[in-house]
Amino acid sequence: MIFHSAFELSYLWLIIIGFVIGFLASFIGGGGGFCFIAILILLFRIPAHVAITTSLSATLPICLVGTLGHYKYGNIDLQLGLIFIITGILGAFAGAFLTKLMSSEHLKISFGVYSALLGIIMMFGNIKKKRAEEQGIQLPEVTVKGKVTKGSFFGFLAGVITGTFGTSGTAPVLAGLFSIRIPVKIVVGTSLMIAFVNTVSALAAHFMVGQIDLTLIFFLTAGSVIGALTGPGKLAGIRIGNAEYHIRKWYAVAMIAFGIIMVIS
Repeated sequence: MIFHSAFELSYLWLIIIGFVIGFLASFIGGGGGFCFIAILILLFRIPAHVAITTSLSATLPICLVGTLGHYKYGNIDLQLGLIFIITGILGAFAGAFLTKLMSSEHLKISFGVYSALLGIIMMFGNIKKKRAEEQGIQLPEVTVKGKVTKGSFFGFLAGVITGTFGTSGTAPVLAGLFSIRIPVKIVVGTSLMIAFVNTVSALAAHFMVGQIDLTLIFFLTAGSVIGALTGPGKLAGIRIGNAEYHIRKWYAVAMIAFGIIMVIS
């Protein structure tokens, strides 16, 4: 159901929040959906079923604008992204089925475990890559078969997360793209393209059972679109160098910490 809620003065903060999330999302390759959901529920006391569907709607412009921006700078691998997208759609159906079998508490714990495990995998892969570079060892390029295998696995997992939790499934997408060892800028752009398709799928799945608040979407997207337009240009002007290792490291740390919090809370 689509509706307009009454305006509240506190909603003006959503413009600033949207800008920050839109910028960071398009800068690191995510849709920002998890941040929107957490903020709407925890800070603005929006009911969960409204927050999820409204968040997905507000995430779409970020993914679309960010994808177009990164495509302009040549930061998207279309063929690799297509592997994630196809298997992600299949995973979304599986996730929707799993949702019916699990309680809310089981869903929360499962999500925390998956986040922590992916973060650990990414962390060890990052350390291995860093040590190899320090020792002058050139890690072999991932083969076409390896790209298809990893893309299919992480794409399917992203779809499952999308169908189960109603988000764009960015975490497994980023983990999968990093494991294929492509440049960070390509990871970010390709991830946004995949997140856009996943978000469309998730929104379609949740539309019939959720409620979309157009008032909240207006204030969120007013800032997030501007932020999403800014991110790709800023990333294009940065010399990655050693920063690539630190980007991967801190993203992995954030995933592990988030997973632990979800499990114990």
